[in-house]
Amino acid sequence: MGRKRSFTETELLDMTKKLVLEHGYDGFHLKLLSQHLSGARSTIYQYYSNKEEIVAACMKRVIAAVLENSSGIDETDPMNALEQLLLVYVEESTLHQLLGDAGKINTTNSSAAARDLEFIEEAHITLKIQLSRLFERAQQDKGLRQDIPLPVLVGVFFNLINTPNMLNIPMPGWGKLLFQMWIGGAKS
Repeated sequence: MGRKRSFTETELLDMTKKLVLEHGYDGFHLKLLSQHLSGARSTIYQYYSNKEEIVAACMKRVIAAVLENSSGIDETDPMNALEQLLLVYVEESTLHQLLGDAGKINTTNSSAAARDLEFIEEAHITLKIQLSRLFERAQQDKGLRQDIPLPVLVGVFFNLINTPNMLNIPMPGWGKLLFQMWIGGAKS
């Protein structure tokens, strides 16, 4: 008797994310995925037709959550908005690692994967526009130093996202600490 269907689409996408981050797109395959889910491998096909669709849907889900959380930020105070935005990015710090493999997805045989990748590209553009707008406003309001070029400020901001949380500080506190370090520097 085969295994019963006992995983949800959410569990499927969560495990896909975990395995793609661990093994990369090239090392991810449906057999590996089925080995990590409690249910029949055929159940995967009830949700998605192939590897490309699963991985694209996983990527779309992650960036959609970032987009939703970032769109809810009050931008009245650009510095506060940047701090909130940093927290959104820190909470999903694997986004860029995950999306790094988007170019490997062959959409020739999957219109669903193509649509998801199109959504990802549009969301990425939306996030970039928001970030640029906030940085420009913060610099105009003199919330950011004028003597440091904007690309440098943005670059360091993004590098904060990958800072390991070795103290296991809860995410809101970790994001706040990183923002304070970024805005204040390390000098006493």
